[in-house]
Amino acid sequence: MEKYSLLALAKHALSHHQRWTPAWRTIEPKKQYDVVIIGGGGQGLSTAYYLASRYGISNVAVIEKGWIGGGNSGRNTTAIRSNYFYSQSTDFFEHSLKMYEGLSKELNYNIMLSQGGILTLGHTPHQMEGLERWSNSIQMQGVDAEMLDLQAVRAHSPLLDTSARARYPILGGFIQRRAGVARHDAVVWGYARAADNLGVDIIQNCEVTGFNLNGNRLVGVKTPFGLIEADKVALAVAGSTSLLTNMLDIKLPVVSTALQAMVSEPIKPVLDGVLLSPTVHAYVSQSDRGEILIGGRADSYPSYGQRGTLPALEETLSATLNLFPSFSRLKLMRQWAGIVDLSPDSSPILGKTFYKNLYISTGWGTGGFKAIPAGGDTLAYTIANDKPHELIKPFGLDRFAKGRFVNEAAAAGVDH
Repeated sequence: MEKYSLLALAKHALSHHQRWTPAWRTIEPKKQYDVVIIGGGGQGLSTAYYLASRYGISNVAVIEKGWIGGGNSGRNTTAIRSNYFYSQSTDFFEHSLKMYEGLSKELNYNIMLSQGGILTLGHTPHQMEGLERWSNSIQMQGVDAEMLDLQAVRAHSPLLDTSARARYPILGGFIQRRAGVARHDAVVWGYARAADNLGVDIIQNCEVTGFNLNGNRLVGVKTPFGLIEADKVALAVAGSTSLLTNMLDIKLPVVSTALQAMVSEPIKPVLDGVLLSPTVHAYVSQSDRGEILIGGRADSYPSYGQRGTLPALEETLSATLNLFPSFSRLKLMRQWAGIVDLSPDSSPILGKTFYKNLYISTGWGTGGFKAIPAGGDTLAYTIANDKPHELIKPFGLDRFAKGRFVNEAAAAGVDH
């Protein structure tokens, strides 16, 4: 078996990508499906996979206007954590983190999960008190969290400027050690291959242009391939959600804006896990290729530009150098932006809508990647059973009419 694997590896290495077996089929859509999922990112693909694997619903189409992984799933900072404040959020994201921990085995695809932890810094006595309350809240919910003093922070991240001369002196922080990062394209490709193997049709370059309605039901999705009929339809298109719901006269309480990220030239390993500072508005990790991966605040006005603006880039880099002055010697290699959908309470909008057979996954803001397994799992349950999964009941669209917010703005990590 080992000899065959080495021979196969050598053959593929020398083939220059020629004659590689595609990970999923390239096909045109059928005329009718049990479920049509709009959006070929992590949320849409995981929903399709769990519909097929857990509920036997494989007559499913995932339609994507571009290519698989070309949207927010390929434009993020890959952080995975469950250190949210309120129990509704912590339960949901802890479910997702646990699913991530077994995802490589389930999908038979190495997602390159690295659990180096996430360290949140405190710069003032008031912040330290808030972090301790946050840490205690998480521990009471059965999720790992640990307060660190200044000496422990120094030991964890020696390159941090922990001197008293720092512009924002560091007093300590708290860490969730099971948090970490995964390879974003591996997660998406793993779900795509697994869903395809179960009979799900993945249709790329298929932009939705409208819907056919029959009273309070969607009966078809208009595309360049023609009308695709569907018993049920799900929207999982991140920042483009409001563009589609506007076609259905649904006004969502979300704002779409660009959230920037960037990477430096690769260097030897110097960081373990993710480190963030809510005060300077930056979070930093190191990729498997050695690049320093940097994220920060969202652009200050709504936009669909996937480059972002120069002021946000400059502020994010300035914030990073406040934490790591030695990084000033690095060259910036790439910069990009993902279009995030921010809800009023910084929590997702998941579940059923005003239309009888339309389901929605939006409002993820900065949390969409870390929620891919749980988002797909719970939405698949909701579609299959036509009732919300217990974990997403607090995140229904009706909470805005009832005033039952789950305000996680602080736990978003930085100001958005």
